[in-house]
Amino acid sequence: MRTFVDTNIVLYAYDQREPEKSTIARAILSDLWRTREGQLSTQVLQELYVNLTRKLRVVLPRSKARALAGRYGRWPVHAITTGDILEAADLEQRHSLSFWDALIVVAAARSGAERILSEDLQHGRTIAGVRIENPFRR
Repeated sequence: MRTFVDTNIVLYAYDQREPEKSTIARAILSDLWRTREGQLSTQVLQELYVNLTRKLRVVLPRSKARALAGRYGRWPVHAITTGDILEAADLEQRHSLSFWDALIVVAAARSGAERILSEDLQHGRTIAGVRIENPFRR
């Protein structure tokens, strides 16, 4: 199943503040590497780099964060366009989403993903033909 991964899933794999979520995130990412079904966007890569270097308890050196962004850049990456931004602005209003979450949904839909893994969006909801799943939900 083609799976779009939100930034928070990747971050948990490298953030040890929540060991249970870290374990789950690492297993998900490992499976997506193995099956080659992971997808993301330039937005996710940007957020990943910034958060790895600024928001973890123990931030990563910039060189390691660059290397990780480059590694995940080998997945199919949807490059955000002006059209995506305008569509996200519409989704933001129609579905009461934050703009950034709406942009994730647009990128996932345009990349052909069947689901989005995210902690930030409403689990079980389908928007723009993409199902949202929170892998940490109990």
